[in-house]
Amino acid sequence: MRVTLERSNLLKALNHVQRVVERRNTIPILSNVLLRADGSTLTFKATDLDIEVTETISASVEQAGATTVSAHMLYDIVRKLPDGSEVMMSVGDEAGLKLVSGRSQFSLQMLPESDFPDLTAGEFSHTFRMACADLKNLIDRTQFAISTEETRYYLNGIFFHTVEDEGKTMLRAVATDGHRLAQAQSEAPDGANGMPGVIVPRKTVGEVQKLLETPDSFVTVELSDSKIRFTVDAVVLTSKLIDGTFPDYNRVIPVGNDKEMLIARETFSAAVDRVSTISSDRGRAVKLSLADGQLVLSVNNPDSGSAEESLAVGYGSDALDIGFNSRYLLDIANQLSSEETSFMFADPGSPTLIRDKGAEGALYVLMPMRV
Repeated sequence: MRVTLERSNLLKALNHVQRVVERRNTIPILSNVLLRADGSTLTFKATDLDIEVTETISASVEQAGATTVSAHMLYDIVRKLPDGSEVMMSVGDEAGLKLVSGRSQFSLQMLPESDFPDLTAGEFSHTFRMACADLKNLIDRTQFAISTEETRYYLNGIFFHTVEDEGKTMLRAVATDGHRLAQAQSEAPDGANGMPGVIVPRKTVGEVQKLLETPDSFVTVELSDSKIRFTVDAVVLTSKLIDGTFPDYNRVIPVGNDKEMLIARETFSAAVDRVSTISSDRGRAVKLSLADGQLVLSVNNPDSGSAEESLAVGYGSDALDIGFNSRYLLDIANQLSSEETSFMFADPGSPTLIRDKGAEGALYVLMPMRV
C-alpha cells in the first residue's frame, strides 16, 4: 500500500472514526483503525464491536492495499503535523506502516487486515432521509435524560418510534432515567411509517450527535430490529440497538395537573443557578414556594448556609411548596427554546409537567424531591 493525501482531509476522517475506539482494549485489534487504499480512495474503519464507523475520502493511491494501525496513535501524529502538509503512508517489505510528512518520519506497528472484525449489518427493513438539523434537535432535547444506571439497561438510550398525533405521523424521541422524562418529536419522513420502536444506545447517540453538526446536510437512517445505520455525506455509522423493551412512558406523563405557573425561561434558569450555588453535591434540592403571582426559590444547606430569591410569575392557584433537584431543573431549562415556560403542578408528591411553548410536541416530566 502506498497513498498520499492532504493532512487536513486525513485528520478530519480520523477524527470521525477514532472516537469509537476505546482507550483501553483487551482485544488488541480493537485499538486499531483499518486503512484500505483502492482506486483513488482511502477508506477508514473503526469499531468497538457495538458501533462501526467508516469513511471514504479521495486520495492519490500509487499502490492499493490494506492494513491496521493504532487509531489514537495515528490521529495524534496527524494532529501534530503542520497545517497544509502532505502525508504519505506506505507499507512495504519492512514491518510497520511508514508515515512521511516533510522532515517527519514515523514507523507504526501493524496488525493484519484479516484480523479486523466486521459488524455484519444484515437486512434493513426501513430507510428514511431527513435533515440533520431535525434529527439533531430530537437528540439534543432528550439526550440529557438518558439513564446511566446499567442495571436498567433498556433506559440507557433514546427510544425512537412513530406515533399518530392530531392526524399526522410523527417521529418521536423519548428518554428517561426514572427521575425525569424528556420527549421531542418532528414530522415523520417518508419511509419511517411502520418502523419498529428502537432504543439507540447512549454512546451511539453521542457519536451521531457529532456527525449531525454538518449544516444543511441530510442523514439517511436505515434500521432493523437489531441494528441502525446513519449515513451523513461520506461517513457511515452502524450500531447495534439495545435489546430490550422501553417502558410505557405515557403512564408517567401526568394528565390531571391543574396548577399552572408561567415564567420567563431565562429568568427562571438564572435564578435556579444562583440559589443552587449553596446546595450540596449530594442534596442539590431547591424548594419552590408558590403563592398568588409570586415564586420564592430557596436552598438550605446545613454545611454552607442558605439562599433565597423571589420572582414574579403567572400563577393564580392555591399556595404550593414543592422541591426539585436543581441540576435536573437546569438540564430541562437548557433544552427549552421559547421565552415563556409552562409548569403544570398537582401536589408536592406528584410529577410535574413542563412544556416548551416554542416546540410543539416537546414536553418534560420531573419527579419532585422531599425538602
